[in-house]
Amino acid sequence: MHKKYFPIYGFVALALCCSAWATSWLRIEPFSPYTFFPLWFGYILTIDALTVARHGTSLLQRMRWRYIVLFVVSSAFWWIFEGLNVAVNNWHYITDQPYTPLAFFLIATLNFSTVLPAVMETAEFLSTFKRLHPHLPPDNPGPRLPLKTLILIELLGIICFILPWIFPRYFFGLVWLCVVLILDPINNFMGRKSAIAHIAIRDWHFFVLPLAGLLCGFFWEMWNFYALPKWYYTIPYVGFWKIFEMPLLGYSGYLPFALELFALYQFVLLVFRQKKDYLAI
Repeated sequence: MHKKYFPIYGFVALALCCSAWATSWLRIEPFSPYTFFPLWFGYILTIDALTVARHGTSLLQRMRWRYIVLFVVSSAFWWIFEGLNVAVNNWHYITDQPYTPLAFFLIATLNFSTVLPAVMETAEFLSTFKRLHPHLPPDNPGPRLPLKTLILIELLGIICFILPWIFPRYFFGLVWLCVVLILDPINNFMGRKSAIAHIAIRDWHFFVLPLAGLLCGFFWEMWNFYALPKWYYTIPYVGFWKIFEMPLLGYSGYLPFALELFALYQFVLLVFRQKKDYLAI
């Protein structure tokens, strides 16, 4: 039985998050351009502490020094999506000053490192609520789907990857589906955890992961709105009814995006032959 308490680092993290938020929006120089990482690092550790308070354990406490790996692989993950954006050109960056390519790469890579931990921590916290906890135990990958089914999903994923490059104006939304459709069947076939295994047994509580993506998406867009540097969107057909910089319908992309992060994470574990998975979802 784990002892439940709110760890001290949670208070420090919350203070870091709030101070970075204020510094960003108030444009307090020379710190405001560099607040993205501390803001989200504070958010991540605050959510981790809340998970400890509710569940008695957390991703950080289970992973210990390995927790750093989440940030490292997260940086690589988001650069994949930056590559996909070359096809659709849906988001753009406004900077506070000119940056050399190397400086932009280093700062962006540091900021991108928070994406995966933020979504996974939020999903773990939400899963501490009984109505949102997946039915499959964390150490059970679920059923392996028939090979024919996996191949069909794989082909669909490849098609979803190709179409945005050929017809970006019509198929831009597929960049938020192609990664999970390509990697999830591979993960399932190799015995890793996968979204399709949860779907196969109708474990709809696994929706906690897309819900975490949507919640993080709200905070990404909110904290971005008055920030500088910042990003903005040019999305065909759905660029109306904006909440912050993001069109309302654009928030739907955060749902499959969380599944893509999960599939990428499981695939990395597969590639490096890591049997231990510390995620509790």
